[in-house]
Amino acid sequence: MSHGLDLDDASGAAGCGAGIAWIRRTLTDMGLLAHGGDVVLVAAELLSNAVRHAGGARHLSLDRHDRFLRIAVSDHDPRPPRMGEHRPDSIGGHGLFLVDRLALRWGSRPAPGGKTVWADLPLPPP
Repeated sequence: MSHGLDLDDASGAAGCGAGIAWIRRTLTDMGLLAHGGDVVLVAAELLSNAVRHAGGARHLSLDRHDRFLRIAVSDHDPRPPRMGEHRPDSIGGHGLFLVDRLALRWGSRPAPGGKTVWADLPLPPP
């Protein structure tokens, strides 16, 4: 099952807020909101990274697979994300570290006019 949200008309914090609200609604529709805390957090990190480093998000999707949910955020910057050295005592810079810790796997792929960053999070057992 695949769901998507076009974010081209929303920018900055408004785009992040719209994306997070959409993720919560979609998780509710899937019956997974009670188990969706990590999904919401990872989506928020990917959206805020798109705003901070790529000028904003173009598209957000949430796809349900047998054992995981895939969150994907597309933006206008073709450069792949890079996870810097994690410094627990620093303010900020923890986004991809959190994604890396919470996701089963994550990565990026080229997309028309930019890239898509994705993360797979485990589904709760049936």
